[in-house]
Amino acid sequence: MKKFLLVLSVLTIFGIASCSKKAAENADEAAASEGKTAENVKIILLLPGEINDQGWNASNYAGLVACNEKLGTNMEYIEAVKESDFESTMREYATRGYDIIMAAGSQFDEAAKTVAASFPDTLFMMVNGANCDADNLCPLFPKEYEASYLAGVIAGHITETGKFGMIGGDPNQAMKDLMAVYGKTAVEIAKGRGFADSDYNLKYSNSWSDIALGKQMSESMIDTGADVMFSYANELSLGVINGAVAKGAKVVGYAADQTKIDPKTVIASIDFDYATMYVWAINEWLNGNIKGHQVVEVGVKEDVYFPVYTDNCPAEVQAACDAAVQAVKNGEVNLKALFD
Repeated sequence: MKKFLLVLSVLTIFGIASCSKKAAENADEAAASEGKTAENVKIILLLPGEINDQGWNASNYAGLVACNEKLGTNMEYIEAVKESDFESTMREYATRGYDIIMAAGSQFDEAAKTVAASFPDTLFMMVNGANCDADNLCPLFPKEYEASYLAGVIAGHITETGKFGMIGGDPNQAMKDLMAVYGKTAVEIAKGRGFADSDYNLKYSNSWSDIALGKQMSESMIDTGADVMFSYANELSLGVINGAVAKGAKVVGYAADQTKIDPKTVIASIDFDYATMYVWAINEWLNGNIKGHQVVEVGVKEDVYFPVYTDNCPAEVQAACDAAVQAVKNGEVNLKALFD
């Protein structure tokens, strides 16, 4: 999984919508000497799930759409790429001369490392990846643990039992870290509200798309006491929400605005604005400011993550989360201390 330097550049590109055209023109000028413009650069995005999953894949697809609209690129995508096809799909597009191969998720890291060795002129940009051991490997690392911290603040304030259910798709290190930040934050806040025996129940589904499994796991956790559910697992998260609806529990949405699914159940959500991140990253590459052999990080400070509230989310909960957003932006919290 299903993350920056030059912050002033981020603010310039995204803070004022009218600058989008100018950003694209500047990118074209910088890349012209290499024969690469926003219009003719060849980029493919590989997605592990469907673009309508209301989660990770939808968020990354929104980034592609934003690049094409704001920068004038002709970025392409393939959805629901199977793990067994990661390497062959990357190799196919590298052979066809694509300039950038992007993929959404750390699960693509190993395939990218393998294929990149044979195609030095193609940049492999894995979103949520970590491998930058070659001149053409440049992972984008959204600091998802910052987003899960905000979700944990909401959960800790809305629970009525102090019990939290948590479901992750795959226990990679980034997932473990964001889950730890969420769970420990929610429990600490709940204990501060008087739930002395507050705890969380964390399980991994080892599936990103099994909606029925998500519902089953969700209902099981709720039956054993959880009154707030949290999940990060693409389409499987829809099942988690369905389970909460059936059992009358609450959900803190994650990775997209999941309040639209059922605002009475998902009373708040942490949305991912990957449109901002994608446009910034591709524009920076066109300007020659992003190359391989580096991990580029982005998070709350760059407005990539932000809360969405429904009318069912109490004002005091909203205020607490808004304060948490500001604390992260000000560097007042050390979230890495909560890592698993």
